[in-house]
Amino acid sequence: MARTKAFFQWLTENKLGFFTMILVSFWLKTYVIYLTKFNLGAVGAMQNLLLFFNPLPAGLLLLGAGLFFKGRKSYWIIITIDLILSLWLFANILYYREFSNFLSVSIIKTSGSTSDNLGKSIVGIIHATDFLSLSDVVVIVGLLASKIIKYDLRTLKIKFNILIECLAVVLIGLNLKMAQKDRSGLLTRTFDNNYIVKYLGINEYAVYDSFKTAQTSAQMAKANVSDLNSIQKFLRANYVKPNPQYTGVAKGKNVLVIHLESFQQFLIGYKWKGKAVTPNLNKLYHAKDTLSFSNFYNQVGQGKTSDAEMMLENSLYGLQSGSAMSSYGTSNTFESAPAILNQKAGYTTAVMHGGAGSFWNRNNAYKQFGYQYFMPLSYYDNKPDYYLGYGIKDKMFFEQSIKYIERLPQPFYLKMITVTNHYPYDLDKKNQTITKTDTGDETVDGYVQTAHYLDQAIGEFMSWLKKTGLDKKTLLVFYGDHYGISGNHHKASAQLLKQDEFTDFDNLKFQRVPLMFHMKGLKGGIKPTYGGEIDVLPTLLNLLGINNKQTIQFGHDLLSKQNPQIVPQRNGDFITPQYTKVSGSYYDTETGTELTKPTKRVKTKLTAISNNVTTQLSLSDRIIDQNLLRFYKPKWFKKVKVKDYDYNKEVSLKRLYTTDKTSLWYQNGKKTTQDKFQTDAPELKNKGSK
Repeated sequence: MARTKAFFQWLTENKLGFFTMILVSFWLKTYVIYLTKFNLGAVGAMQNLLLFFNPLPAGLLLLGAGLFFKGRKSYWIIITIDLILSLWLFANILYYREFSNFLSVSIIKTSGSTSDNLGKSIVGIIHATDFLSLSDVVVIVGLLASKIIKYDLRTLKIKFNILIECLAVVLIGLNLKMAQKDRSGLLTRTFDNNYIVKYLGINEYAVYDSFKTAQTSAQMAKANVSDLNSIQKFLRANYVKPNPQYTGVAKGKNVLVIHLESFQQFLIGYKWKGKAVTPNLNKLYHAKDTLSFSNFYNQVGQGKTSDAEMMLENSLYGLQSGSAMSSYGTSNTFESAPAILNQKAGYTTAVMHGGAGSFWNRNNAYKQFGYQYFMPLSYYDNKPDYYLGYGIKDKMFFEQSIKYIERLPQPFYLKMITVTNHYPYDLDKKNQTITKTDTGDETVDGYVQTAHYLDQAIGEFMSWLKKTGLDKKTLLVFYGDHYGISGNHHKASAQLLKQDEFTDFDNLKFQRVPLMFHMKGLKGGIKPTYGGEIDVLPTLLNLLGINNKQTIQFGHDLLSKQNPQIVPQRNGDFITPQYTKVSGSYYDTETGTELTKPTKRVKTKLTAISNNVTTQLSLSDRIIDQNLLRFYKPKWFKKVKVKDYDYNKEVSLKRLYTTDKTSLWYQNGKKTTQDKFQTDAPELKNKGSK
């Protein structure tokens, strides 16, 4: 009893005790808020340990600054710091509830859209428990006012205060080292702000975001309209006239882009133990009304999926380091496919994705791209057995998307992002309908199972399109975003391909992913043209009959006879029909033979191709790093206004469900078409299963 009384007296009458009380209450409060207010997805002992630990170092550093002051001022400075930190927590709780992301400097600076969207329903989104973030401040001020806490006017030794700050810095360093050990590239390859907060803390995230914003602002401040001149000169010199035979063949059609997660070209036609892994995609690939490309390569860098989306929507490359959508998607000006199609041809634009809206900063970047609707995980029922890895399983995703697709005014431009075929390729047993491969590599062997599941989901969705008649009104685009099996699995890859060895050259060829344009009546065929994701948008725009000569795009129409067939890789490597560059070495593309002694003529050609590749990459980087498209103002295009877009579920669905005579729902007699969708998903066996 005496010890308890002494401890209480130390807390209430000693400055260091007061500081400890504030620090511990801030630490525990923040941890509870992490668990109850944010969906940070901590998995495993290390992530949960860091989630618990990370509020402490920042609290120690920031609150400790108040100890340098004397007398009562010290108390009130510590309380003020705690209040500021608490208000930051409170603001993020509200913002996260509305947008599934954390506040950033870019959001605050461009707060017009944020304040509009939050302001409309600020009272509705506040929960009483949100005020937990301010509770310790209120309690401590009350204890001071009632004199339960008494001021200790003694001054702590400066050496002690410095020691506290040094300890805080050491703990921050330890936290960072542990985080990077569990998640390599955490700060260099940022794809989700949730990860920064989960590993490092919400205050460290604010510092990181401020640094990145300052870095970006410094680059942009140096830029001016003249910086576009060299870029436009290069694009004019390398312009390729689109194939006139295909110009406008899909004019006025819906465009439905199916994003095939981690799907490689070798899966097309691949069999395991006599069973086709992707029978539905095989059929589409070889269909007479499908344009398929057998030498189409992914060109992603560290940004992986987000790089693929950047190229698909903008014909701009991803960045050399990190993700352009994550770093620049909130603030940059873009000239993207959804905005172009909406402005030039009146398309309704939407993205549907069974994963978190904050991933790759999609909920901000899509607004800059001009997407009118974005339907992430929060729009879908998410029962425990529906979710796997990065989102709800593909069969549930397609099944639940029907109610949204059928209400979209036509013509629409819709991108649907699948997730089940994502690393680590782990599928629950009840959904396994093909056996694993037997290479002995755990990472590789599940790949055919998740790919087969994705293919089944595609088959079910294609059946619905046919039953509803949408297949006759729609241009379908299937594309693989990036490799599924990385270059760290040479031995297993050789076994899969039944090769004796698997070289770096083989690995570059392994970067091929599918690209298919499918439409009733389209003059199809398998095209051997070498191209990459940078070329999708120019090809699509020509099929839709939209002139893109005045756009800032680095890709070319894949159907053009003038296509240069140079496929840059983000690291400076390249592939052409004749020559391939891998890590500084050159190869004959057809034979795979290394060119150890190229002739002078070949050297000249290789140098020219290398210069073209590095120029493309550097110019594209300048556009993104310096936000140069803000200076490009063609008469035919209006800059996207972010404040015009609101992805709040209630607001979006109210707008979507407004009767439109062009929607499939209306054309089906104002009745849903959900009954036309059939699935064998075991999770949905009581919902119209086959």
